[in-house]
Amino acid sequence: MRRSHEKNKSPIHKIYAVCRIAGLINKTADIRASAIRMRDSMAHGGPDDAGIYCDPSVGFALAHRRLSIIDLTNGGHQPMINDGGNVIIAYNGEVYNYRELKQILTQKGKKFHSSSDTEVILKAYEQWGADCFTMLKGMFAIAIYDKEKQQLILARDPNGIKPLYYYADSNTVCFASEVKAFKKLKPDWQEFENWKAYILVYGYLPEPYTTLTGVYMLPKGSYMCVDVHTISYSITNYNTDVYASNITDEQTAIEEVRNKLNIAVDRHLISDAPIGLFLSGGIDSSLLTLIAKQTGHTDLHTLSIVFDDKHFSEQTYQDIIAEKTKSNHRRFNLDAQIFTNELPDIFRAMDQPTTDGINTYFICKYAKTYGLKAVLSGLGADELFGGYASFGREKMINKLKKIPAIALRAGNLSIKDKYRKLSFLSAKNQVGEYLFHRGYFSTKEAARILGAYEKNIIETIESINIPADIGGWDYGNKVSYLEKNIYMQSQLLKDTDMMSMWHSIEVRVPFLDTDLVSLVNSIAPAIKFSENTPKHLLVKAYADLLPREIWDRKKQGFVFPFQHWMKGNENMYFKVVDKKMTQSYNAGNLSWSRYWAYLITANYQYLQAS
Repeated sequence: MRRSHEKNKSPIHKIYAVCRIAGLINKTADIRASAIRMRDSMAHGGPDDAGIYCDPSVGFALAHRRLSIIDLTNGGHQPMINDGGNVIIAYNGEVYNYRELKQILTQKGKKFHSSSDTEVILKAYEQWGADCFTMLKGMFAIAIYDKEKQQLILARDPNGIKPLYYYADSNTVCFASEVKAFKKLKPDWQEFENWKAYILVYGYLPEPYTTLTGVYMLPKGSYMCVDVHTISYSITNYNTDVYASNITDEQTAIEEVRNKLNIAVDRHLISDAPIGLFLSGGIDSSLLTLIAKQTGHTDLHTLSIVFDDKHFSEQTYQDIIAEKTKSNHRRFNLDAQIFTNELPDIFRAMDQPTTDGINTYFICKYAKTYGLKAVLSGLGADELFGGYASFGREKMINKLKKIPAIALRAGNLSIKDKYRKLSFLSAKNQVGEYLFHRGYFSTKEAARILGAYEKNIIETIESINIPADIGGWDYGNKVSYLEKNIYMQSQLLKDTDMMSMWHSIEVRVPFLDTDLVSLVNSIAPAIKFSENTPKHLLVKAYADLLPREIWDRKKQGFVFPFQHWMKGNENMYFKVVDKKMTQSYNAGNLSWSRYWAYLITANYQYLQAS
């Protein structure tokens, strides 16, 4: 097996400003220099190694930066080239069933030269072509150059855990793990005119949109096939969320959930480098830690963030689990001074504007301080098992939907945020229903802030992909789909990736294991969700393992007191601060989350440049 042309000889301990990939097809550009610029703009995401492969005959370059988690030797160096020299791969992520696949491929006669999961994907593609993506269990963004077929293939994992952005026109195709790489390729790249409307209304940019014109997120569970000569391309879905009621017996559901989650946690702890668990004190992180201990992982590393303000701190519950599992536990105290000192760096880490992500920034910062390279997170459990307040609002929603649209729109006249949200339901569609739960500024407010027509704002925010028949789904499955495929997909996963990679930390999410997700989607809503008890099926499945103190209390969530830390200091960090907006916030008529969304929208470009 051959290696790519360049390697970074820098020592692993050198700090750069886990894996990142980039590449392009362009017959007139200096492809090598262009790919290196894109790659090195993301050096923070791959500090251990760097490589590049070029094929000048077709104007193609593929670049990679690596964080070593599995196979810490040079055997995992990328881009990786097969023995025949006709298949080249660069990939970002982890494939947790690579050992099983390697055994199957070995039986089929494939020879291996390393212990890396990258080589397993490479050989799997040789054996099965694009069908191999359905066999990979993990999180990944993959670029494969097939010289024989003269094709570039880009693929993304079924749950969209790892990002992969692309741009395509008649002369060029380029792709990268972060949007900032496109700006490095072309500093004057045109801004997407509607991005601010999305931030004001959603609090983030819903997929596939970005802040740059023509730069899109590749859909999850799909692969893009590009002809390197004609630059024509197609996108094929290889995985789709399917909801069914195949499992209708609660005891069967409990046994299956327990079995699949135990396997998922065990898979996600595979590593040749230090790995830990983020312990917030809630159900999800507590359960992952307890399962890890139960499945034989005795040397557990856990970490948590605590606050001086007891209203926000969950140290009591964190300590219960740390003591029960006898983990190597470290607490990190976060206060106003640390927060304000780090705020400029938080904005630099923000590859795309978002109202969230600060919590992930700090937990990954402290994971790095702890000496870890990867941490497990409970992300995904709320969406799958019904952990959000939105799952308990069916009766309320049904009553409100009966109100005429004109009356619901009148909510815009209220000075109270909760009444203004009623205006979202006037749309009488699923986007409006989702935004009733999650929205920030109403379309009327966003239009006023941006000096735009409300009609244009409405058209913009409704241009997202939602199944046409979702209105007829069971309420629980419908909310689960919206929370998972809009909120989690476009904000939580994206924010987690960009903030963790900034600190060269990999965050793994066992609740999004493909087998577990498929199982949960097949359980009848009547036994999966409870209007009165959040995540009741998950709690029942581990009733013997999860202490009552952890689950029998009001959900707190992983929230920071930075509303109090920031108040009155806006002018220190933001160039644009609207006096009326600030007055409204100080008077208690504008919530912190909405005020923060405004500050991010108005200042994102300035903050990125500073």
